[in-house]
Amino acid sequence: MFSLANICKITGSNNIRYRFKTVCRTIFACIDSDLMANFFGAMDWSLILRLTVACVLAAVVGYDREYRAKDAGLKTHFLVALGSALFMIISRYGFGDSTQVDFSRVAAQVVSGIGFIGAGTIIFQKQVVRGLTTAASLWATSGIGMAAGAGLYSIAVAATLLTLIGLEAVGYLFKKFAARHIYISILVNDKQTAQSVYFDLKKVGYQILSYDMSRLDRAEGYRVAIVVRSLVGNDEEGFIEILHTNPDITVEEVE
Repeated sequence: MFSLANICKITGSNNIRYRFKTVCRTIFACIDSDLMANFFGAMDWSLILRLTVACVLAAVVGYDREYRAKDAGLKTHFLVALGSALFMIISRYGFGDSTQVDFSRVAAQVVSGIGFIGAGTIIFQKQVVRGLTTAASLWATSGIGMAAGAGLYSIAVAATLLTLIGLEAVGYLFKKFAARHIYISILVNDKQTAQSVYFDLKKVGYQILSYDMSRLDRAEGYRVAIVVRSLVGNDEEGFIEILHTNPDITVEEVE
């Protein structure tokens, strides 16, 4: 059995660089140039192009998620599209021309598999569901990879553009017409101040979804965690302004 130690014993050299060069010469001497030529000649470059297109388009979507500091970023979307395109190619060309095989069954399971990955990005915390958009982007990226794997390049490119529009432009255009959830953590000195915040928010039209107050461990005062639903017409600036009007309130976190 050939190994680096055995080759070094044969050469009898103590020079590590010389040993490495000797190993490389031995390996390349064993490689038949005709074998390598046949290997690269037998590769279907059109299928490799499909994988490449899927990865490039997914990287664009993944970069948007990475820029937004989401859990599923560039690498996740890249691999999802690569795997989807690969399974699409295998389902079509991996079983020959047999008429007894349903080629769509392998590709159909990709949708189910992506569902498990997407479910891992969804978090339910303090009455607020997070990660739905990232899960949906993974699902869309899988579809983009499958379209590229099937050779439908125009569909894959169009789906990528529409996905980016859905992630960026749609939210910006309809921000003033859609309700959203806001989580905020504040520090107050007494319970009366916390109760005043509760009633002030309800008075201006915010819907309180969750309200949790706990005493601070090493200081006097309370931490209040509130989840509100911003109704149509209410913006986040107005929400922050209500909190800053009271000097006894310290805003700890808003998201």
